[in-house]
Amino acid sequence: MTVSISGGRIDYQLAFDLAPVGLVLSHNRMMVDCNQRVCDMFGAAREELIGQSFQLLYPSAAEYERAGARIVPIMNARGAYADDRIMKRVGGRFAGETFWCHVTGRAVQRDEPLGAGIWSFEDLSAKRAVKAELTPREREVAAYLMDGLTSKQIGKALNISHRTVEIYRARLMRKYKASTTGDLVYRLLAG
Repeated sequence: MTVSISGGRIDYQLAFDLAPVGLVLSHNRMMVDCNQRVCDMFGAAREELIGQSFQLLYPSAAEYERAGARIVPIMNARGAYADDRIMKRVGGRFAGETFWCHVTGRAVQRDEPLGAGIWSFEDLSAKRAVKAELTPREREVAAYLMDGLTSKQIGKALNISHRTVEIYRARLMRKYKASTTGDLVYRLLAG
């Protein structure tokens, strides 16, 4: 589809294909279409991603399920969702490698948050490397800590007690050799 703007023409398919961030069109958490940037980021051919569940891009099935549970109420309330999370490369020489990714999504219809939607993926690995082997829950707690949430807020978001969050935070501090929560956040953000 092309549209004339100020004498110029915009090819929307070309804009989608050449976008500087990864773009995925989805329906019910399945990838319907994606651009080349997504393929490059995750190390897979377009044909390997189209028709697949987003679960393919997560380090674990449990993280995929918990992300879906987090997304629904926020998408229902705002119509959009965004976070930084650890994702997994699918193929190529870095297959299985985890990396920090900024993910943003918008539902086509607000009352169907996981129905049709468009999602963007931005690889943050150049700015923030995954330096320690983390469990799925540690990755989730780390992502919330970087967003500035307290243990109580994280506990509420993950449906666990704040004391359990504090245990995960203490494990993260040991793994990253951080002396304070602020130091931990700095080390997480610095990679």
